[in-house]
Amino acid sequence: MRVLVVEDEARLAAALRRGLQAEGFAVDIAADGQDGLEMARHGGYDAMILDVMLPRLSGYRVVRQLRAERHWLPVLMLSAKDGEYDQADGLDCGADDYLTKPFSYVVLLARLRALLRRGAQARPVVLAFGDVELDPAERRVLVGGAEVTLTTREFALLEYLMRRPGQVVSKTELLDHVWDAALDTAPNAVEVYVGYLRRKIGRDRLETVRGAGYRLAVVEPGTPVG
Repeated sequence: MRVLVVEDEARLAAALRRGLQAEGFAVDIAADGQDGLEMARHGGYDAMILDVMLPRLSGYRVVRQLRAERHWLPVLMLSAKDGEYDQADGLDCGADDYLTKPFSYVVLLARLRALLRRGAQARPVVLAFGDVELDPAERRVLVGGAEVTLTTREFALLEYLMRRPGQVVSKTELLDHVWDAALDTAPNAVEVYVGYLRRKIGRDRLETVRGAGYRLAVVEPGTPVG
């Protein structure tokens, strides 16, 4: 397995290389974000360990750029930025895992092996289906290139459907995953919010499959919103 380590602290980079090589990994080092991005694009790596605070290009920008290019190299972020919002930013940018410094080398190896078991699966930061785009981190929705404002529940409903593109999703499944299971929500709540959502994204973009549920549909370019 080939691992790319992007780390500007020379001693830490060297220690990671020695440790990973002792475990049988082939390891390359990049000392700044720009070089790391180029190597990740073309190096044929199985995983990347990526610092956040890097010269030239931050780790956040590196992983966001890779995901924008639909490059699904598994990424473990490694950073001294240990705030909960820092970790959330890293994961929302497209990283697969986030480990704070100082760290346990045993834990780092275990997390790296977990990433390698999962492999390079498509994990887009921005979800897209037809002319609808949804950014979970920024809480933004574009329909036909125009921004649409959704309530929290409408956003959650659309996000769940977009994570199952083209699939028929039942009312029961939507109730289980979009609404709080602890609340006694009436089944017709799904119908009500589907109606709200259709008014905002366009009726033709959200189909009813009679007796089965709902699914998103691709429409002709220029189909109006609402």
